[in-house]
Amino acid sequence: MTLSTTYFGPIEWYQQLCRADLVYLEACESFIKQTYRNRCTIATANGVQNLTVPVEHGGSRLIRDVRISNHGSWRRVHWNALQSAYSESPFFEYYADDLRPFFEQDYEFLYDYNYEIMQKMFELLDIHPHVEHTVEFSMENNFCPQSSAFSSRLYYQVFARKHGFLPNLSILDLLFNMGPEAIFYLVK
Repeated sequence: MTLSTTYFGPIEWYQQLCRADLVYLEACESFIKQTYRNRCTIATANGVQNLTVPVEHGGSRLIRDVRISNHGSWRRVHWNALQSAYSESPFFEYYADDLRPFFEQDYEFLYDYNYEIMQKMFELLDIHPHVEHTVEFSMENNFCPQSSAFSSRLYYQVFARKHGFLPNLSILDLLFNMGPEAIFYLVK
């Protein structure tokens, strides 16, 4: 199976990853705007919010060559949004120190940033998938979130009483709300 790189990808992406024996992370595709490659979706008091990593335009459009823009204070904005959305969740404080560095440290390339995030998520979720990078683009067995039938099961969410259950949010939503039990949600 081949998966696109993601910025704190959706739960569905991590479920697919957990179910495959071998996953290729697509390094040779063209960058596509307004996708999970540089965007994650979280639940806030006001509903769903997208957090987008700004990228530089121009140059190669291969995903592995896309540079992160340091325009504005997006790292601080993203971290503040996560704190605001999840500070009341059962496990935010437990994982905050592991995740904060992603919002303090500069990364040059989106693909590398996402890869480091993915490795940290593997550690926090206690999963050990075999992941390799593609060396050329292939549409074969290429999975994009929301391209298959995703069956979401309910789990505790901070703002569910206000907005109802919101499916397929960022893996952060599952992690902050379910903690170590998140793995059971992913493998079922």
